[in-house]
Amino acid sequence: MRKHRINRRNVLGGASALGVAGLFPRPALAERTTDGQAPAGGAPLPARGEFVVRGANVLTMDPALGEFASGDVHVRDGAIVAVGASVAAPGAEAIDGRGTICMPGFIDTHWHLWTSCLRPIVRADNPDRGYFPVTNKLGPHYTPQDSYRSVRLGLAEALSAGVTTVHNWAHNVRSPAHADAEIAAMRDTGMRGRFGYGTPQGLANDQPMDLADLARVKRDLAGDAMISLGIASRNVGRDPNPLRGNITMEMVKKEWGAARELGAGITLHTSGPSPVSLLNETGLLGPDLQLVHPLLTIAEERAMLKERNTSYSIAPVGEARRPASAGVIQLGELIEAGVRCSMSTDHSTTINCDCFVGMRILNALHQHRIGNRIKVNTRRLVELATIDGARDLGIADRTGSLTPGKRADLILVRTTDINMSPAGDPFESLVGLAQPSNVDTVVVDGRILRRGGRFAALDHAKVVADAMQSATELRAKAGWP
Repeated sequence: MRKHRINRRNVLGGASALGVAGLFPRPALAERTTDGQAPAGGAPLPARGEFVVRGANVLTMDPALGEFASGDVHVRDGAIVAVGASVAAPGAEAIDGRGTICMPGFIDTHWHLWTSCLRPIVRADNPDRGYFPVTNKLGPHYTPQDSYRSVRLGLAEALSAGVTTVHNWAHNVRSPAHADAEIAAMRDTGMRGRFGYGTPQGLANDQPMDLADLARVKRDLAGDAMISLGIASRNVGRDPNPLRGNITMEMVKKEWGAARELGAGITLHTSGPSPVSLLNETGLLGPDLQLVHPLLTIAEERAMLKERNTSYSIAPVGEARRPASAGVIQLGELIEAGVRCSMSTDHSTTINCDCFVGMRILNALHQHRIGNRIKVNTRRLVELATIDGARDLGIADRTGSLTPGKRADLILVRTTDINMSPAGDPFESLVGLAQPSNVDTVVVDGRILRRGGRFAALDHAKVVADAMQSATELRAKAGWP
């Protein structure tokens, strides 16, 4: 049977959602971006070469290797070759790491990237114009082009903040072309991550996600070392929920069963009453399930999560904004119970991507609530933002630590900037003092994507202008004030 293709220029050039989905069949994703092809909104991705970072304060996040107050990291063809106090690397480009912390890139395990271009519209101080009303009203008007532009904007911010892996929680996949557009944005920015295939905003609770297209995306991503596939599930329960969608256990079993047959990870918000006991009773907890927003679990449920090896992603800023009645961030309780945890941004409409602030908030809230009764030091918080995120997404064999043999996902954080200097303990500096502007260099899979605080490939001005255009057009289509 003839395999149809989609024309990349048409998808990203502004066709309507209906027109794109109906007129342009889908591509094999691997053909959309290659090392020699410039993405929309930037130059070709830099080649993977050979270099060695010299003289940095190296935090490997690998307990077998430890830290080096002055160390070297050797990278070749996208892989970490060696780490040590002094590494021989004849012929390799030398990157001066003095005055920096060299560490694994941050891993963000839950981010609704498709909402990023709605920043000019969403308000944090007005519930009538807050995140949920805006995304529910404007989400149905997204074209694949809007999805591409918004995801690309969020990923550009992620790179500038030192994030090298993102779980793209895509709960507005309106058509196969929208799915392809979001994945294309991930590829064009050079980001590692998981694409969490979700349902479109406004889909009736009794309608399943497009399971046929989920299988198609799984086939298209076969062999892709940078992007994996999961599903972003609607909430679980029998009561209608106009904000997120709520589905019955019958629908859960249908959609999760299809995902598990494909080997795709599953992620689920648990805002509101905890569904952990229900999921455990129905045999749905497992190591491939990531829950989001740990606010209302009880001790018995945390024991279930530990037994089933189910993880929790914490979004510190958004969760800290919630009223006390919504619960508290249960970082200490989860760590005490041995539950896998990670950290995330959630969305970047009224929250910016700042893993340093995320760690800082978790530290402050933990000390305020629990203190040293459950020990969570600054090193543990950096683990949460790096290697624990890799474990959560099932990619700790590839990234999350500066271990020889793993892929080279690393960042250099300047300690000579005025907010960081004079630098002391590196973990204390990262959690207590650092901010995204201190991130000097970002490397993903051996590609230097930012250096000296500047993008190596992305066109900053175009990324922002395109996102602003989409925001303006979406507002007009939706008739939003």
